Amino acid sequence: MTPEDPEERQPLLGPPDGRVPRGRRVFLAAFAAALGPLSFGFALGYSSPAIPSLRRAAPPAPRLDDAAASWFGAVVTLGAAAGGVLGGWLVDRAGRKLSLLLCTAPFVAGFAVITAAQDLWLLLGGRLLTGLACGIASLVAPVYISEIAYPAVRGLLGSCVQLMVVIGILLAYVAGWILEWRWLAVLGCVPPSLMLLLMCCMPETPRFLLSQHKCQEAMAALQFLWGSEQGWEEPLAGAEHQGFHLAQLRRPGVYKPFIIGISLMAFQQLSGINAVMFYAETIFEEAKFKDSSLASVIVGVIQVLFTAVAALIMDRAGRRVLLLLSGVVMVCSTVTFGAYFKLTQGAPSNSSHVDLSAPVSVEPIDASEGLAWLAVGSMCCFITGFALGWGPIPWLLMSEIFPLHVKGVATGVCVLTNWLMAFLVTKEFSSLMEVLRPYGAFWLASTFCVFSVLFTLFCVPETKGKTLEQITAHFEGQ
Repeated sequence: MTPEDPEERQPLLGPPDGRVPRGRRVFLAAFAAALGPLSFGFALGYSSPAIPSLRRAAPPAPRLDDAAASWFGAVVTLGAAAGGVLGGWLVDRAGRKLSLLLCTAPFVAGFAVITAAQDLWLLLGGRLLTGLACGIASLVAPVYISEIAYPAVRGLLGSCVQLMVVIGILLAYVAGWILEWRWLAVLGCVPPSLMLLLMCCMPETPRFLLSQHKCQEAMAALQFLWGSEQGWEEPLAGAEHQGFHLAQLRRPGVYKPFIIGISLMAFQQLSGINAVMFYAETIFEEAKFKDSSLASVIVGVIQVLFTAVAALIMDRAGRRVLLLLSGVVMVCSTVTFGAYFKLTQGAPSNSSHVDLSAPVSVEPIDASEGLAWLAVGSMCCFITGFALGWGPIPWLLMSEIFPLHVKGVATGVCVLTNWLMAFLVTKEFSSLMEVLRPYGAFWLASTFCVFSVLFTLFCVPETKGKTLEQITAHFEGQ
């Protein structure tokens, strides 16, 4: 099919007279769906306060050694990789709404298993279940939100997916100050339960309903979300659901978004962000901060603030500009953070690792503390840069660039790539810090950030202000 064909040019849902929808319930529906990302943000952040708590746990509670702690932090990403595959299958067959409802079950079950765990295997099993739910939610929520939003607010609402993720991470950090690991897991059951209640009142996406030839239900959903169904055109025959076939990978409108989506997900993880967030407290201990848990909360607050800023300016600045700015900031900050570790590699560790029988050496400690601003500044800049672009935008673009008939399979592959990369980075980050030293690990991340900037510059299209059908037509026309 060529870009000149009317089926490709005609938006499924677009006002022929150029009017902008004014309905506000689309924001409520987006919030309900975004509780899924809030839940998986909490699941990601859970390991940071839970691991120290589990290290201190007394029998009969399970106690983690270094190897078990590494698996406890990383196994959630394996579950999420499987959840991405399952979510890609569910989203096309069960629909967007039902897929979100179904993912609440493994969220609640996983945290319940962790709460009742008496040995390591139950802990890991609970983490695997929450990971499965994370994978489904990370795929379905962006798709649901992009399909219910009109172009003028799609960037804002789509960026709220990542905003809710970082709010969930911050919630886990802050709650970890007050609650020990079992009660923290109980708290993790609250967001998915709330999502279950709210999503029961929300409609299926009009685009999915149209692809199933349910035009009356689609118009009712459109009226609920956008405030009116008058003037909104029904789809032409070419918009119907076709399903995915390998032969379609020969079409530019399919293989180009595939390459872009997979690459964005790989670069997002290779920047080292999940390793930083999983092991935030450990990293700041290496940086000689006595209250590393406070430092982790500060990082979380910065990420929330600047992800919110990105959401507010997304539809004005555009995706490409923010990705480029984000990548440059991350390159500079990872180089600088590596330099900090290089300059302080011979200095003694913080007070939690000090041998009290050893003689006190004042000068190295003073030198290390004199460079503390370098660690704080570079880490804050990294989090700021990531939050402005490479945090929210890969998930947003994943939900925008794929044609409707391949969206389930394509987004499933992208989410699988993201979580497999997250597993590799998270699981091997400690080993990488030992082999390359901390400075080498961060300089390696800076190299990947350079490649991400170049990829954005030459390969990523701008999608702001365009309907999903116009974006598809753009790839077909290249």
